[in-house]
Amino acid sequence: MKALIPILLIACFMGVLIACSPAKSDPQTDNAAPTKDSLAKRGAYLVTAMGCNDCHSPKKMTAMGPVVDTPRMLSGFPANAPVPAPGPNDIKSGLVVFNGDLTACVGPWGTTFSANITSDATGIGSWKPEQFKNALRHGKYKGLDAERMLMPPMPWEDFGHLSDQDIEAIFDYLLTTKPVNNVVPAFKPAGKV
Repeated sequence: MKALIPILLIACFMGVLIACSPAKSDPQTDNAAPTKDSLAKRGAYLVTAMGCNDCHSPKKMTAMGPVVDTPRMLSGFPANAPVPAPGPNDIKSGLVVFNGDLTACVGPWGTTFSANITSDATGIGSWKPEQFKNALRHGKYKGLDAERMLMPPMPWEDFGHLSDQDIEAIFDYLLTTKPVNNVVPAFKPAGKV
């Protein structure tokens, strides 16, 4: 029995070493490029985790508060919705005013409308991947260098830290969304009607 104790200790020690060792990788799959499907699934996860629906999806009011209006998901500020109208001193006193479904915002910069980011041509359906990357990395409207900057509350400065692969995944996912035809109103700078 005493002779078995050192053998058991060695076996336990070896088991711990094996359990703590990193798993062997498969060199054939380690360098494989992600598929469009796997990128789109990652993009769906990121869009949800990053809260894109909070601003880019119209909502319906329920007893539990606003919930995403699924048929119009990610279609931005509804073109036929009333524009939020803050009180005369709201902006002067430092307030920022959102409409009821959070798709429009009025602040010291003006009035911002959430973009349609569905796969429709009125959304990002005709964009190139480089445009989407430029919008998130550099805050350029429609991802075009000659356009204005994206306005608050779009947190492009934060999203600019995403990896290229994550930006590609988000774009690939958005191109799989149901196209919703919705032309969002143009940004209104402060003092302009």
